[in-house]
Amino acid sequence: MTDLTPQEAARLAARAGLPLDRARHAGAAATANHIHRVVSALRDLDFADTPPAAAYRAQDPLTPANPRTPRKDRTDATG
Repeated sequence: MTDLTPQEAARLAARAGLPLDRARHAGAAATANHIHRVVSALRDLDFADTPPAAAYRAQDPLTPANPRTPRKDRTDATG
C-alpha cells in the first residue's frame, strides 16, 4: 500500500463523519500511515504457539484470581 496523502486522509475522515480542519490533514495522514506500518509488521509475526488471550489473566500472578494459584477457600475435585 502506498502512503495515504493528507487529502485522502481528509476525504476518508469526512466519509466516516469526522471532518478535519485543514491543519490536521497532514497529521492524520501521518498517524494513519504509522498505524498501517505497525499493523503490517504484526501480521508478519508467527503467533502459532501463542495461547489465545482468554488464557491470560491481568492480575498479579501471585493473587488468588490466577487460576494456577491454589486458594485455601476453594477445593478442587480431588478434595
